[in-house]
Amino acid sequence: MLHDVVVKPADGQIVRRAVIILHGLGDSADGIISLAEVFRPALPDTEFLAPDAPFPCDFSPFGFQWFSADDWTSSVVLNGVEKAAAPLNAYIDHVMESRNLTADKIALLGFSQGTMMGLYVAPRRKKQLAGVLGYSGALVGAETLSRERESSPPIMLVHGTNDEVVPFVSMNKAVEGLRNVNMNVSTVPCPNLGHSIDDNGITHGVMFLRKVFQL
Repeated sequence: MLHDVVVKPADGQIVRRAVIILHGLGDSADGIISLAEVFRPALPDTEFLAPDAPFPCDFSPFGFQWFSADDWTSSVVLNGVEKAAAPLNAYIDHVMESRNLTADKIALLGFSQGTMMGLYVAPRRKKQLAGVLGYSGALVGAETLSRERESSPPIMLVHGTNDEVVPFVSMNKAVEGLRNVNMNVSTVPCPNLGHSIDDNGITHGVMFLRKVFQL
């Protein structure tokens, strides 16, 4: 099972839903879990969990990766994402079972590689998750999605127009690939923002998660 960091609901509230936060390349559960404190005030009864990606990062001795960034050939990236999908799915199953939560009470929140993993895994799960909130990511496996899609969770993609790591055009390509299989996707372009998350992105993300959780 993936190592994780957990932030419980405030004031001893009962866990009624969960947000699983998926970090980017070279980061870790410890590094990304601070996002929980930003979202928690607007999401009562919600537990936030951040797992470490399953593989040590190629270039960071203390970080992790979902897949290697050494070769961005589409087939190589897809193979890497497929390998990471199994432990991530097992982790999502563990969260559901250990917290006694149904799929519609689980949302994925990703950044960069974490968004890529969320967009790959969520539509291929039979029981539909509450939603996927993706920052600064891209769609991997669009070519297989039409035959592999099992569910259609709502998706929000947030991306900086000046992203120097994952180009802004990746958001439009992801939207095209997702809408080609009739998935519900909304977007939030963040003007002049690089590979990061700003207040505007957080505000829209909070609204999205409250909506999919019916709060």
